[in-house]
Amino acid sequence: MKKKLFLLGCCLFAALVSPAQNLMSGRYTEQDLHTRLIPRDRWEPFPGRSNRKVWTTVDTALAAKTIQLATSYLHYEWPGIPATTSLLIVRTGNRRDYQEIANKKREVLATLMMAEVYEDKGRFTDDIINGIWSVCEETFWGASAHLPRSKEISGLADAANPFVELFSAETAELLGWVDYFMGDKLDAVSPQIRKRIYDETNRRIFTPLMTKHHGWMGDSGSGRRPNNWNPWISSNWLCAVLLLEHDENKRAAAVSKILHTLDQFLNPYPQDGGCDEGPGYWSGAAASLYDNICLLNLATSNAFQYVLADEKVKHMAQFIYKAQISENYFIDFADADPRPGMNGALIYRFGKDVKDPDMMRFGAYYVRTEHQPWRGTYMYYRNLFSLFMQDEFSHAEKSLPLLANTWWPDLQVMTARDKAGDSKGFYVAAKGGNNDESHNHNDVGNFIVYYDGLPVLIDVGRGTYTARTFSDKRYDIWFNCSDYHNLPTVNGYTQRPGPAYKATQVSSANNTGASTMQLNIADAYPKEAGISSWNRTVQLKRNQKAVIEDQVALTKTDSLTQHLMTCFPVEILSPGVLVIHGEGRDYQLTYPAAKLNASIEKVTLTKMEDEGIKQKWGDNIYRINLKAIKPSAKEKYTYTVTPLRVTASASGL
Repeated sequence: MKKKLFLLGCCLFAALVSPAQNLMSGRYTEQDLHTRLIPRDRWEPFPGRSNRKVWTTVDTALAAKTIQLATSYLHYEWPGIPATTSLLIVRTGNRRDYQEIANKKREVLATLMMAEVYEDKGRFTDDIINGIWSVCEETFWGASAHLPRSKEISGLADAANPFVELFSAETAELLGWVDYFMGDKLDAVSPQIRKRIYDETNRRIFTPLMTKHHGWMGDSGSGRRPNNWNPWISSNWLCAVLLLEHDENKRAAAVSKILHTLDQFLNPYPQDGGCDEGPGYWSGAAASLYDNICLLNLATSNAFQYVLADEKVKHMAQFIYKAQISENYFIDFADADPRPGMNGALIYRFGKDVKDPDMMRFGAYYVRTEHQPWRGTYMYYRNLFSLFMQDEFSHAEKSLPLLANTWWPDLQVMTARDKAGDSKGFYVAAKGGNNDESHNHNDVGNFIVYYDGLPVLIDVGRGTYTARTFSDKRYDIWFNCSDYHNLPTVNGYTQRPGPAYKATQVSSANNTGASTMQLNIADAYPKEAGISSWNRTVQLKRNQKAVIEDQVALTKTDSLTQHLMTCFPVEILSPGVLVIHGEGRDYQLTYPAAKLNASIEKVTLTKMEDEGIKQKWGDNIYRINLKAIKPSAKEKYTYTVTPLRVTASASGL
């Protein structure tokens, strides 16, 4: 069968990318928005609490469980957040303790709110008021980890100079819903309660966002495009403004600025829709853009429906199912998770709006059916959108597309599996890119191999975020570095961070028998490494094996070690042959024994960052080191992975 090329490089596809499309802000002026926005006092995005016909009939099982949980929060003791808890981020790197207190308070407040909406008897009102007051009295609504790093701040927020990050915007959105659903009951107690909600939100969120530039609004200054913070914060800002801002001129002005901010995210986004932050962050990136569109459509009688017809937006939506390995596993390059949770309702809705039946079926596959109370408060509006579609979800077709091949030319990521629609057999993914991507790991040229939907050679992904994670010490953390990916260390040098350290000569091709990615990773290493070229080929030979071939040219030949990562014990069966004892099956990994010596090490997981690794993989990270016996100036190294026998017992992964 004639060979079908996916793409021979990035150049052809890059020519298709529209410059400065301004899809969000280009259609309506601020005055147009003032005319199109439904005034706040007439806007009903979802049925109000007084609509008892709705709230006494919608998902009664969920209502009963929410009321039961809220009853346990009656007379809740709302904790403060000690200054010393905030200081942990600079003293020990611990961000968890601070966030656990803040997140729990918001979860309790949201649960009490919804219980009162469902029950409407007033017995939760006082606790809701106490929750509002407690949140409003916090010095900082955000996360201690997001505080600016300066001598003046150093772990404690400057209350006089608020700035807006993810969780402060989330808090504003939640208080907006409390005001919307509970406004009349709050006013019946005291008009100071809703006034306090607005005053605090205006001071902490609205005014700073309208008067100060925040770094997440545009590129980083290094040329890196904005990451998920842009649409994620914008969606909460938008929701809070629509719900709380009394002045219609200010309301329209804020929406106009939000649209221009979103275009800073959308304009440079690749036409192929690839998310360099990975599937776990897709929810805060492409899906948060979708949240903005949905809220805008609710507030303007669908004046932004045109955005959902855009091809780039459709490709952005589709990334989530194109990145799937198997039911539970997804590609996890950089800071992505190997097993991210899927918000099936959100995916279904997005798929429906971009008219993609595969995405709808994929989303329906993951829709929750247990009717448990909503946990957490991030993107709270998503719960409300989904609540009124339960009947549609229950009747929707469910399936996983499991595409045979995917190629994102901007990301420079290839995926391939043995058979479309089936997770049985091999799955291989590989990446090029550069080392200044969002949530970057130094991983140009990395690859992963799965079999029957389970890991064999892995990308470890991210661990627990600490103070080091997004600091100048990021690459002191082992799993962010190239020598803990499926990559070589050359003459003692590993890959360096920065946009200049990148793949070149990248291409991908596919036919019925094989899928292949080729790239040169020499430029991902410093000049001192002495690499003239390192041409790597990652190939899936369908229904046979995964093959990695490196054609190497060096100007220095001091040392060379190829590293391979797995989450299973490895045995040296004989020179040139390793056995990976996988989950229910063994795998043979071959390497050129005349050129390389093998050793196996179990990675010790003892640091705070390692807790996240244990949660994903257990205490089961192994590194295979294939050290060159006598490096040559020109050499070829070939590695293959093939399945062996099925074993009687599975591992503890």
